[in-house]
Amino acid sequence: MTMLTWQKSSYCGEGDSCVHVAATATGTVQLTESSDPTAAILRTTPTAFAALLRTAKRPRPTD
Repeated sequence: MTMLTWQKSSYCGEGDSCVHVAATATGTVQLTESSDPTAAILRTTPTAFAALLRTAKRPRPTD
């Protein structure tokens, strides 16, 4: 099994529950949550992950 190098989100404060991301040698992107990093790992493509980031960074419309 290949060891992944996880990176913690830059938006995470000390002690908070954080999102971690890692890239694999096969080109997938993996995401997990710091409170239980081995229980639920989401695997996706770099294209889908980039779309998620673009959407998350998009300003929210005002009412």
